[in-house]
Amino acid sequence: MFYTSDMKGRYSPLYFLAALGAGGLAVSFFMYLLWLIPHKGSAIATFASIQTAWATGDLALQTIIAVSCSGIALFAFLHVRLIVWNVRQYLQWSRTPAYEALRKSNAETQLLVLPLTFAMSINVGFIVGAVFVPGLWDIREWLFPFALMGFGLVGVWAIRIFLDFIARVFTEGGFVPAKDSSLGQMIVVFTFSMVAVGFSAGAAMSHNHLVSAIGYMGAVFFAAAAILFGLIKLALGFRIMMEHTAAEETTPTLWIVIPILTVLGITIFRLKMALAHNFGTPSTPAELFSFLTIIVALQVFFGLLGWAVMRRINYFKRWISGPERSAGSYTLICPGVALFVSANFLVNVGFVKLGLIAPFSIGHMAVYLPLIILQLVTIRVFFLLNRKLLKQSEPVTTKASPAPAE
Repeated sequence: MFYTSDMKGRYSPLYFLAALGAGGLAVSFFMYLLWLIPHKGSAIATFASIQTAWATGDLALQTIIAVSCSGIALFAFLHVRLIVWNVRQYLQWSRTPAYEALRKSNAETQLLVLPLTFAMSINVGFIVGAVFVPGLWDIREWLFPFALMGFGLVGVWAIRIFLDFIARVFTEGGFVPAKDSSLGQMIVVFTFSMVAVGFSAGAAMSHNHLVSAIGYMGAVFFAAAAILFGLIKLALGFRIMMEHTAAEETTPTLWIVIPILTVLGITIFRLKMALAHNFGTPSTPAELFSFLTIIVALQVFFGLLGWAVMRRINYFKRWISGPERSAGSYTLICPGVALFVSANFLVNVGFVKLGLIAPFSIGHMAVYLPLIILQLVTIRVFFLLNRKLLKQSEPVTTKASPAPAE
């Protein structure tokens, strides 16, 4: 696909959600390698373990490896391509009156999608390096400090954007609740959560106690902020929607809770692993099973809630396959990816470790069927939106207040 080079004034920061979604889809293909490819001696699947599995595995295992690596490569490429496209468009748009108007409205929080997307870029780069670069995992202890610095810079960027917004609202006013009848303001929670999960990787995977502790504290800082503001903004968003009804175009933001729960869930899981591996405080399989079940249960509930609302307003036929266009429609990609990832953790850390399903059994493979369908549907929506929004010539409808969910 050739993306348009001239948006003719239609650009919005929400287009970064396309890059975010592509990065999330790359991560989703990594789940097969993480859970189905033997990688004894390393926390994740690496080039060496994948190479060994390919040489010794049967046709089924080789097929999993081929499909997974191809999916990671494709969507990592699209992630980078869409970031480059967005950065070019954003730099042009930031010199227009539309940018200044956004900075004075409820929609200023949309700018948080930039650090959110670049935090995802670090995660995607980590996966691509581990899977495709020989020997990179062997020098991981040298790389973790740089990863922590990267997430630290992205975190500072996100905090500055959020503080600029909240300080303006508290001192000058200008926030109009009736114009923000969605969960769009939860984008700050999603961003802080993504930074937290990045810090948690270093905490869990580094065997250097100082690096692990720094990663742990960074993850706790951003996760705590995400949980605090998540509770505030969730209550505020529901109150506004119940008073003014949900804004139809931004109803997909009801699903923003799904990716937030995934990244916070992985953050907490990794922090538990950090305590177990480096500080002698292990978790039991039953404890992890209970925790992951709660995460997935909440995600399914919010999935049903969002589906009921969007079905009532005929959102999918209007904004996905129909004539109406909105950059905020990319909000639909991350919930599909997030539920797929959380379910992978529940199946492989919960069901398998607890002995409810034997690894690589027919039952194990059977529970993957609905997950594969979910992944394929998400991929289809991603390409439908790319074809519809990045090649179209008509104006894109983007309200002042929408904000993403990945």
